[in-house]
Amino acid sequence: MRAALTKPRTAALAVLSLVGSLGLAACAETGGSNSAGGEGVEAGATMEEYQEAFADIEPITLNTQSPAPKGSVTGANVEAYLAAIEEWSDGKVSFEIAYSNAVAPPAEIDDALRDGRLDLGQVLPIYEPSEYPATAALIEMGFISNQSAVVGALQSNAWPNEVFFDNEDVMQEWDDQGLVPMVPVYNSGSNGFFCSSEKRSLDEIEGAATGSGGTAQSAQVEALGGSPSSVPYTELFESLERGVVDCTVSSPTVSVLGGFIEEAPHVVIDPEAGFALAPGGMAFSKATWETLPLVVQQLFWDRLDIFIGQNITEKIWPNTVLAAEGAKSAGGSIETFEEDARAALQEENAELIEEIRSGDAFSDSAAVVDGAQESADRWLEEVEGLGFADEVGYNEFDTWYTPGEIDIQPFLDLLMQDVFADHRPS
Repeated sequence: MRAALTKPRTAALAVLSLVGSLGLAACAETGGSNSAGGEGVEAGATMEEYQEAFADIEPITLNTQSPAPKGSVTGANVEAYLAAIEEWSDGKVSFEIAYSNAVAPPAEIDDALRDGRLDLGQVLPIYEPSEYPATAALIEMGFISNQSAVVGALQSNAWPNEVFFDNEDVMQEWDDQGLVPMVPVYNSGSNGFFCSSEKRSLDEIEGAATGSGGTAQSAQVEALGGSPSSVPYTELFESLERGVVDCTVSSPTVSVLGGFIEEAPHVVIDPEAGFALAPGGMAFSKATWETLPLVVQQLFWDRLDIFIGQNITEKIWPNTVLAAEGAKSAGGSIETFEEDARAALQEENAELIEEIRSGDAFSDSAAVVDGAQESADRWLEEVEGLGFADEVGYNEFDTWYTPGEIDIQPFLDLLMQDVFADHRPS
């Protein structure tokens, strides 16, 4: 029953714990040191306690950007997070926000963080696998997540962050790039196969030019008989409209952001055969982070629940509604693969996992693969144990979903406690 989705966890969640002393190794965990120093606050501090702690902090203005136009559903999590920081700091932290990636396009956001154009941004390491080999390998394992609209959205935004923070290879990559990971991995929902005409079987997909991101997605497209092509999401509408590509592997959120759902209304999202994701990560410029007083760092950390939560409730789910509505109004629908295509994708996914296991992206790739699967399985159990469930498929999601009815705070509390608390600046 949907009512079960609002039930809190039966066992009380523990208060977020403070980490101990921050030596060099701990700095690598949080992505940077605290050169500015100053006193902090206890984890779980109220807004009033934070505002009191900011009384002697000089005003700070930071440069950032949103991937979407102001007020867009797709940028809701960014705007809500920044607004919370401003409010909780009593206005001492403010932002110059550039909308629609006006400062730097997706593949160059990490450059902008290094050269000072941005202080905080949403990076896409999957666009630069040679610079982030371990991160890219971890991201490309995303198809092991549950692919459903509710449970999958929660689980897939939990376990990758746990694995990321625990992996020294990945953390070192970001540190070498001058980045401080805040939310290392957040996705826009499960990826689907968006096409201009129905393509659910191998015969139908054969030869279809398909936009894909990353080596894993390209391999998956080839396994289905398609021809992969690298097309940034900002160019997908024109590419589909002009017939440069027939399909694209994208999420419902990207289909709405890119405005191409009416050009590709025939969608496949199969719960038994998932595509690799191309998620982003939110990061600070390390040079900026190390100048921030401790209490400022802690506030950015403690309000990550806003960023993660809004990403799901105000971006993934509303965009899933819009995608389902848009597909149907354009004469399409959101379906599953025919059995032959499903089996081909499942076989390719198994091979991709084995390639990562035997590869050299990590110091111990086999252990990382095993750990990722264990984390994914555990977070699936955690999410379902909190009472979350999928009552309908994607095609019916637009008529089933009611904004605000699914309370994900118990999930956020658990995620912050189990994953982010150990890396809180102190």
